[in-house]
Amino acid sequence: MKIKKQIIEWVIILSLFGGLYYTGYYKEVAGFMQRLILETRLLQPERITSDQFVADYQFQLLDENGQTISFTEFKGQTIVLNFWATWCPPCIAEMPDLNSLYKKTKEENIAFVLISLDEDFEKAIQFKNKKDYDFPVYSLASPRPAVFKSQSIPTTFVISPEGQVIAQRIGMAKYDTDDFRKWLIESSQTGKTR
Repeated sequence: MKIKKQIIEWVIILSLFGGLYYTGYYKEVAGFMQRLILETRLLQPERITSDQFVADYQFQLLDENGQTISFTEFKGQTIVLNFWATWCPPCIAEMPDLNSLYKKTKEENIAFVLISLDEDFEKAIQFKNKKDYDFPVYSLASPRPAVFKSQSIPTTFVISPEGQVIAQRIGMAKYDTDDFRKWLIESSQTGKTR
């Protein structure tokens, strides 16, 4: 009897996970679970105090309208540069938080450059629109500079108006906190980054 009960339990569990995978909801469920982890505020971006980490502006982006733009257009602003993809549950988990931060700081001298690494950029645009996110999304139109390469996504960099990388996070993080938002706004207004 005990073995039969265990088999039934495993069939139910596997059916549940199989159903989530088959319907495509597994990313949403995984993203939701990871959002709960973000709410603990344990995962924060690392602020960089060294002046050795200089941004490279020499690459091209494709915007949502299909226009090619140079990353140099964002020079002189604080930039939140995020690499993500629609198939990445940690990326999906931090998107509501990034959108909230964007909405609270969009009147400041802060550019949000969220670069989708999806093979089909239209998929990223549809995802953004479906979720009613306000931030702009981009796709790479040229190779990513070495300073911004990472084996993991999401990866986020914060670049000062002077071109220094002043914060970095490999993996998901909680960005819309009072402390981080205040620091980000200060860096955009005064060039003060530490």
